[in-house]
Amino acid sequence: MFGRSALDTTQAPGIPPDDVPDGLDRAAFAAGCFWGVEEFLRAVPGVVDAISGYEGGAVEAPTYEAVCSGRTGHAEAVLVTYDPDRVSYETLLAEFFRHHDPTTPNRQGPDVGTQYRSAIFTRTDEQAESARRALRDFQERFKRPIVTEVTPAATFWPAEAYHQRYTERSGRGGCHVANW
Repeated sequence: MFGRSALDTTQAPGIPPDDVPDGLDRAAFAAGCFWGVEEFLRAVPGVVDAISGYEGGAVEAPTYEAVCSGRTGHAEAVLVTYDPDRVSYETLLAEFFRHHDPTTPNRQGPDVGTQYRSAIFTRTDEQAESARRALRDFQERFKRPIVTEVTPAATFWPAEAYHQRYTERSGRGGCHVANW
């Protein structure tokens, strides 16, 4: 993927928010460690691709090590390319809320740090409106307040090749992913 070997740690070019393939749409979510998030989103019918990476920070071409340091401001995120004729953005939002705890700031299970925050990176005004509505609608399922950020998308930086499709390639389970 991205023309690199599995051991290559160089950064792939960033994907700007307006880079959307014809006939498809994109969405980006952060819900803890990206391995498990990529896995459950990739399984949603209508999802064409899901890429692990970094979004929401101030550094260009961040590396995994830099993001884990907490100094870049990025979250581990997943960029989803989907067919809107087969799956709605609202369905993707429902999957996002179903598979993680949006009430824990900067944490999912044992993973702690700002890179593990819950966030929805919106690419259009319509996505932002749907995301804010989902926050209100899903709040009734949780006893604590939802802390998920809804923020305009910035450049998405694909993670190093060894992170892509990690659970599929390794045969090991992904990171902590809840089912609510």
